[in-house]
Amino acid sequence: MSTPQGQLWILVDYTACSGCRLCEIACSLKHEGVIWPSASRITVYEHYPGAPVPQYCVQCPDYPCVNACPTKALRVDQATGAVLVDPSLCTLCLKCVEACPGKIPKVVKGKKYVLICDLCMGDPVCAKECSRAGYNALKVIRKPANTGIKHYAKPGSTLAEELGRKYFT
Repeated sequence: MSTPQGQLWILVDYTACSGCRLCEIACSLKHEGVIWPSASRITVYEHYPGAPVPQYCVQCPDYPCVNACPTKALRVDQATGAVLVDPSLCTLCLKCVEACPGKIPKVVKGKKYVLICDLCMGDPVCAKECSRAGYNALKVIRKPANTGIKHYAKPGSTLAEELGRKYFT
């Protein structure tokens, strides 16, 4: 599976993130209709006070989660490059989580399928809310060819450790 041309991507500026979690709130409102940060498709980790790390699906160019799904519940939206979940096909086998370098797909109590960022079908509310609040830590861009996005495809705890070492050691 290859990356669609001109796919969208949310560029994260970790130094601009305040840890306000407005992105989590906006995402859960958009997808669930209620404020439910656990069901947000973006998660802000803060292993070190003052060093928040937003994490979401970075739509890896090789889509390991999609390729690992035995029921074909995951597919790539050709317009945006986002991973889409078909709730009727997902069995919560967690093969997608195992395959994901960042362990991003979420299992949330009350949901019978995994949650993965769908880029709000081309208009990510997390980035809009971050911008509206004046932080601009999340920016929607067209992903340039040959980017090193696998750097971002790490568990949130790993990203937080790296950021913490950068700022606090």
